[in-house]
Amino acid sequence: MGDEYLSHDVRAAAILPVKRFEAAKQRLGEALGAGSRAALASAMFSDVLGALEQSQMLEAIVVVSGEQAVHDIVAGRDVILIEDTTEKGQSNAARDGLARVAALGLDRAALVPSDCPLLEPSELEELFVWAAGGADVVIVPDRHGTGTNALVVDPSGPFEPQFGPGSLERHVEQAQRRGLACAVERPPSLTIDVDTGDDLIALGIALERSHGHAPRTRGVLRQIERTRGSRSVAA
Repeated sequence: MGDEYLSHDVRAAAILPVKRFEAAKQRLGEALGAGSRAALASAMFSDVLGALEQSQMLEAIVVVSGEQAVHDIVAGRDVILIEDTTEKGQSNAARDGLARVAALGLDRAALVPSDCPLLEPSELEELFVWAAGGADVVIVPDRHGTGTNALVVDPSGPFEPQFGPGSLERHVEQAQRRGLACAVERPPSLTIDVDTGDDLIALGIALERSHGHAPRTRGVLRQIERTRGSRSVAA
């Protein structure tokens, strides 16, 4: 990372807050069992991390998590791991990550979701280009247009992440209140996250249209379908 750095004057990092896999994706409870949800969360995180590692614009990747399996996945990789001891939610984990990136002296940080496995490094890099062009805050909504999937901010700046339902409006209002230039962008690979059964269907459709992306997520979804098929035959 960072060896052939940027034609744009931004020193960038990505921050990846990650819940414990056993606690992730509770809203998928009607579609998937606990074991399948944990396996899917792990696979999506691995695919997102792999995509981040392909970016030539990142000087640092920061992962904030209390999940032991995350520790195992990042072991030996060029990743800064922050232990999330309090586990008080995505916004708190994001603030911990921003503090570390600020301490590194970097200019911009992208807060990236761990459940957007189709992430394209080039689309993430475009968000930093927007930041270099004068946007103090770049916001990526979810596909429903109400939540926030990603943020690009100054890690030393006043903007505070406030994720959760309705966060797009909160983030836009906060930027306006603080007098920060704000851009709302919708890169396709960052708009498909997985929280509900409908999101899972949308991800499956997107995977069918792409080739070679999100291999671990593909593998887990195939295994889930095989398991369902076996159960149907047995019944």
